[in-house]
Order: sequence, then structure tokens, then C-alpha cells
Amino acid sequence: MRSLYLAGSIYVAFSAFVVLMASQQSSPLVTSHAPVSVVPYDGPAGAWFSAVKPYCNALEAETRLRSMPPPDTKDGAGYRASCLALAGKIDAARATIRELPRGDRAYAAWIVFNVGHPVADAGDDLSAGPMMRLVVEFWPENYMAMYHAGVAEYGIGEHELAEKHLQQFLEMYEVDDGFRRNALSVLQQLQHR
Repeated sequence: MRSLYLAGSIYVAFSAFVVLMASQQSSPLVTSHAPVSVVPYDGPAGAWFSAVKPYCNALEAETRLRSMPPPDTKDGAGYRASCLALAGKIDAARATIRELPRGDRAYAAWIVFNVGHPVADAGDDLSAGPMMRLVVEFWPENYMAMYHAGVAEYGIGEHELAEKHLQQFLEMYEVDDGFRRNALSVLQQLQHR
């Protein structure tokens, strides 16, 4: 099992590096059409997260976080929220982000996005959806989180939220690609239900 985790971690890190290099985006906060960057886990908080990530599940996350807390920084809070979100403990992840000063919350949401985005881009919007919705709550300018949240909401029958998030995505993202076409297709299906 650990070898599968290691292989998966290497794949995610490599994918994140490729996306980062392709986007050449240095700022974690995007404007309307700037590429969204995904970076590998970095610094002391990133190293902490790499060590605890295998325990970021519903059964072990809170116990591990108590026995091995993250660094007391905004990065640490972002990775703590990510661990809780991976464990399905979205309310606890939200509380962690809310404990930060208002100006640091979008940054913590950026970290949560970086952790959950590879899952969404791999096609598992339903699993990543709650994390993306959390990201949108604190970082509404993140068009990719808006897209993934909307697609996930559609998949679980939350049609009003899906429509709202996909409309917002389309207002921010004008590139004619698969993301935009899929959002338009889902919205069309919502209108014909």
C-alpha cells in the first residue's frame, strides 16, 4: 500500500511541476484569465503535509493533527485545512481557514486548491467537489475551483448551486476549450430538466 501511495505522490508532484512550469504563474491568486498554478508541497509546512498526508482520512486525520500539528503559519493552516478536507471534514477545514486573518484566507484556500485540483483534473469532480466548494468560499476568483465545484454539484443533484457556479465560471473564463464547452453543456442540460 505504501508503494502505491509513493507512486501516486510522485505522479502528483510531477504533474504539479509540469503544470507549474507550463503556467509560469508566480502569484497564488489569479485574476480573471491568468492560469491557475499548482505547485508541489513546499517549505516546512509542505514537508509536514507530505508526512501526514497518508493519515488525512476520516479515521485518522484529527488524531494525527493533534499528535503532530502543522507549523503555526498561514501555510501550516492551509495544509491543515487540506488534510481535514481530504478526510471529508469540510466544516473543520473551513474553521481552520476562518481562524486566519481575513487577508490570509485566500492564500490558505490556494493551498487547499493545490491539494485537491489534481484529483479534479483527473476526472473525479465528485470527490474533489467539496474541496473546490471550500476554495470558492474563500477565493471566489478561482475560476477552475468554480468549474469543478459546479460540475460536482451537478453530479450530486444540487442544480441551483451548479448553475450558479458554472455561470460564474463562464463569466471569468472565456477560453474556448473543453472546460468551457463542458460547462455550457451542463448548463444546457440544467435548462432542459
